[in-house]
Amino acid sequence: MTEKAAELVRLLEAELDLIESGAYEPSAGRPTEDKPMFYHSLVCINHWFVPGHEPECHDDCALLDAVPDKRKAEALPCHHIPLNEAGDTVKSLEEKGQHERVKEEVANWLRNAIRQLKMEEKPVRSDVKY
Repeated sequence: MTEKAAELVRLLEAELDLIESGAYEPSAGRPTEDKPMFYHSLVCINHWFVPGHEPECHDDCALLDAVPDKRKAEALPCHHIPLNEAGDTVKSLEEKGQHERVKEEVANWLRNAIRQLKMEEKPVRSDVKY
């Protein structure tokens, strides 16, 4: 496995661990506060808050290859990654109020992406179904 692929696998596994450990659940001190998927996560290039730094997604994003080309200019392109064969995305599921399903579908997508990377040693791409 290339070093880049191995690093991507580690990032995706860390994100899966976050989801499975409940990191996206509302905190006890702020039970109504939303925690958008991937926002300030380990896979996000903007996950560390830097004063004066505008959060922006760009080509260094680990997930950008999985985003459809027509959605790469969106404010949160990772929310447009097709998560399953039905084409559900973080954005489409959140718009329907299916917050629990978002976590389930993203976790499944991550497991499939990790498995594929380990088996095929290819970078995550939008034209590859996970």
